[in-house]
Amino acid sequence: MEPSIRAGIITVSDRAAAGQYEDLGGPALRRECERYGWAVLAEAVVPDEVPRIQEAIRSFGAQGCSLILTTGGTGIAARDVTPEAIRGLMRVELPGFGEVMRMESMKLTKNAILSRGLAAVVERALVIALPGKPQGAVDCLGFVAGALEHGVKLAQHVPTSC
Repeated sequence: MEPSIRAGIITVSDRAAAGQYEDLGGPALRRECERYGWAVLAEAVVPDEVPRIQEAIRSFGAQGCSLILTTGGTGIAARDVTPEAIRGLMRVELPGFGEVMRMESMKLTKNAILSRGLAAVVERALVIALPGKPQGAVDCLGFVAGALEHGVKLAQHVPTSC
């Protein structure tokens, strides 16, 4: 049976991309995707740079990823640019995802209010920007997982012109 979701995982971290820090968020998300029965088709670690993040998102979409998860770059530090990278490519933003992730995360940590996590449709993929901390990324994915199969299905639908 084919997995309902084909995922790509992008870790956004200057230090992990430079090999100075072990990527923990990407592997944590991979395990979670596998637990949901989703196929992980692609993974990348990129620095906190808009063009590199956008290049990875486009590449994963071209490889057939219907769900692209990013981890990192959603805070308020000067180099946290993941939301800007996604917004630069998106067809439509889905504000409910960020709202739910922040609301549920506030029950776990008061710092969740500083998160700029979001979701958007980029071409035919649903893209979700998750926190950089592995547990935060996994938690936030869990908060929205119930809507993902339907969201991916809608993102994959390309209307035909009349």
